[in-house]
Amino acid sequence: MKPKVTMIAWNQNDNYVVTAVNNHLLKVWNSSTGQLLHDLVGHADEVFVLETHPFDCRIMLSAGHDGNIFIWDITKGTKTKHYFNMIEGQGHGAVFDCKFSPDGQHFACTDSHGHLLIFGFGCSRPYEKIPDQMFFHTDYRPLIRDSNNYVLDEQTQQAPHLMPPPFLVDVDGNPHPTKYQRLVPGRENCADEHLIPQLGYVATSDGEVVEQVIGQQTVDQDEPGMEPSILDGMIRQLQLEQDQRTGADQESAPNGPQNGEGTPRRG
Repeated sequence: MKPKVTMIAWNQNDNYVVTAVNNHLLKVWNSSTGQLLHDLVGHADEVFVLETHPFDCRIMLSAGHDGNIFIWDITKGTKTKHYFNMIEGQGHGAVFDCKFSPDGQHFACTDSHGHLLIFGFGCSRPYEKIPDQMFFHTDYRPLIRDSNNYVLDEQTQQAPHLMPPPFLVDVDGNPHPTKYQRLVPGRENCADEHLIPQLGYVATSDGEVVEQVIGQQTVDQDEPGMEPSILDGMIRQLQLEQDQRTGADQESAPNGPQNGEGTPRRG
């Protein structure tokens, strides 16, 4: 096999050049003299990721289609850390890209299965993993059109932009815990009891009846301590005024719309 360079990178201070070769070796060169200093052995497939540390001139990261991620000390030609991207039930995931954080304390990688891998020092809580399946419960709800040809949600008869913020569910329509419901814009500061959706039985396309989110528990706005949403009220008022104007325009035009369209123009 004729050797072919697949990737090249200088280290932080440009004293070394690292090349990835299609025989799965990494080669460390003196950038001034061109002398080969080290062969780095560990990869089992082609390498297309070489990343230098942002301030430590000794450190170089490599990753490839074999699912291996290595951190090397290129001055010594030794392996410092190794991670194998094994995916349960699917073998390994090829690593397509990696980047260090500016402070050099973390690095992130993406793989062929759409995963984001975050490595670093300290607590992992800020990077806590969210559920694999995240959908809005309204994502596949049927829509209808009203007499003005505007879109409405079939179940609630409301315009989609006037509906309350949706709930987060899994692929089967089961709602996620309340801590995830607060990730939805508009639900950040809701009390727990307002983050529990109403469940009902819905027939799927293959005739199976499953329990899914059908709506949300609403609170009577006349209840003590509950204020109506000013923004929602403004939107409803604007929609009402617009509908009244549209109705007046239709009555004043005995021969129908004069703009050549089948429906009146929205203001």
